[in-house]
Amino acid sequence: MTELSETITVVFIIYVLIMLGIGWVASRQTRSPLDFFLADRSLKAWVTAISSTASSESAWAVLGTVGLAYKDGLSAIWFLPGCLMGYLINWFFIAEKLRKRSEEIQAVTLPDYIENYFKDENHVLRLISVIIIFTCMMAYVAAQFTAIGKTFDAIFGVPHILSISIGGSVVLGYTMMGGVRAVAWTDFIQGLIMVFGLVVVSLVAVQHLGGFSAMLMEVEKTSPATLEWMGGKSTSVFFGSMVGLLGIGLGYPGQPHVITRYMAAKNTQVIQNGTWIALGWGLLIYSSSILLGICGQALFPGLEDPEHLFPKAAELLLPTLLTAIVLTGVLSAIMSTVSAQILVAASAVAHDIYSKMLKQSLSHEKIIFVSRLTVLFLGLGAMLIALGETRVIFWFVLFAWSGLGASFGPLILFSLYWKEITREGAIAGMLTGFITTLVWKITGLSDSLIYELVPAFVFSSVAIYCVSKSSQKKL
Repeated sequence: MTELSETITVVFIIYVLIMLGIGWVASRQTRSPLDFFLADRSLKAWVTAISSTASSESAWAVLGTVGLAYKDGLSAIWFLPGCLMGYLINWFFIAEKLRKRSEEIQAVTLPDYIENYFKDENHVLRLISVIIIFTCMMAYVAAQFTAIGKTFDAIFGVPHILSISIGGSVVLGYTMMGGVRAVAWTDFIQGLIMVFGLVVVSLVAVQHLGGFSAMLMEVEKTSPATLEWMGGKSTSVFFGSMVGLLGIGLGYPGQPHVITRYMAAKNTQVIQNGTWIALGWGLLIYSSSILLGICGQALFPGLEDPEHLFPKAAELLLPTLLTAIVLTGVLSAIMSTVSAQILVAASAVAHDIYSKMLKQSLSHEKIIFVSRLTVLFLGLGAMLIALGETRVIFWFVLFAWSGLGASFGPLILFSLYWKEITREGAIAGMLTGFITTLVWKITGLSDSLIYELVPAFVFSSVAIYCVSKSSQKKL
C-alpha cells in the first residue's frame, strides 16, 4: 500500500504540473474577454467534443454510475440511452445552431445569448439567468470541492482541510490563468484519462473472472437479481426508475458549462466531427461503467459502499503504476467539472453583471483582471463552504443539474426552433423550470414518484409555449 501511495503521489504531482503548464500556456494567448470566456471561438473538434462531455460528467461518471450498476444491475442500464439521448440533443439539435446564432448576435455567455436574442433592454432575462446560474453553480462547485477532499482522503489519507485546499488551488490556478482555453484543454486530457481508466478496469475485470460467459455465471451465483432486467423491482417502481434514468438526458441542453463549449467551437466542421467523437466517448464511458458494476458483484460481493468499487477494482486488478494513473482519473473527473462550473459562475458576475448590467467600461486587460479576480473569490468562497462540510450542499446539488436543465434547456431549444417565442415566454419558462425543480424536490415527489427534471422540463416547455402565445395576442 505504501508503494501504491508513493506512486500515486508522483503521478499526481506530474498531472498537476501538466495542468498548471496548460494554464500558463493558455494565459499567454489570452488577450481579450472573448479569449478568456470563449477562447476566441477557436476550439477544434477533439477538444470541443471531449471537453464538453467531460465537464458534464463529474465524479459520478467514474464512481456513481459504476456504483448504480453494482446496486441495481441490468435495470440501471437505462441511464446509458438516457445520457446518450442528452448528447444527441446537444450535438444534433443545439451545437451548430447555437454556435452560429451566438456569433451573429455577439453573445459571449449564455445570459448574453438570452438577452441579445430577445433584445431585452431592461436586463430582466439576464438577471434571472445569472441568479439561477450562480445559485446552482456555487452549490455544485462547493460539492465538487468536497468530493476532491473525500477522494484525496481515500487515496492518500490526507485530511480534507488540506486536500480541499490543495485540489482547489490547482483548479483555481489554471482556470484563473487561461480561462476557457485552459479549462477546455485540461478537460480534454482529463476526459481521456477518465475513459481510459474505465475501459481498462472493466475489461481487465472481465478477463480476471475468466471471460464474458464465466463472468455472467459468477455473477448469477453471487447475485441473481443483478442480471434481471427489472432488478427484482415491481413493474410500477421499475417503470418510474426507467423514466427517471432516461430523463437524465433532458438536463444536458441546459447546462451552461457544456453548451458554451459549442459557442467556442471554430466552425461547422468542428461540430460535425465533434458529434461522433462525443458520442463515442459517451458510449465507452457508460458501457464500461455498467460492465464494471456488474463484474463488481462477483469481485466484491456485499460491498458496503458501491461507489468504492472503481478504486477497489483498480487496486486489485492493475499494476501499481496503472492503478495510480487510473485513480488520478477520479480526481480528473471532479476537476474537469469544477473548473468549467467555476468559470461559468465567474462569467455571470464579471461579464454579465459587472460589464453588462453595471455598464463598467474597462479596457480588455482590466476586464480579464476582474474576471480572474472573480474566479479567485468565488473559488475561495466555494472552498470555505466545502471546508465547513455544509450538509445542505449535498441535498441541493442533487437538483442543481435539474434546476439548470429545466430552466435553460427548453428555452434554448425553443429559441433555436420556434420563431414565435417571446420575452415573456422565456421568463415564464425559466422561472417555471427552476421553481418546479425546487418544489418537486422539497415535497419528496422525486423519491416517491419520478425524478424532478422530467416534470420540470415538461412544465417549463408548456409555460414557454402558452405564455408566448398569450403575449403575442396582446401585441
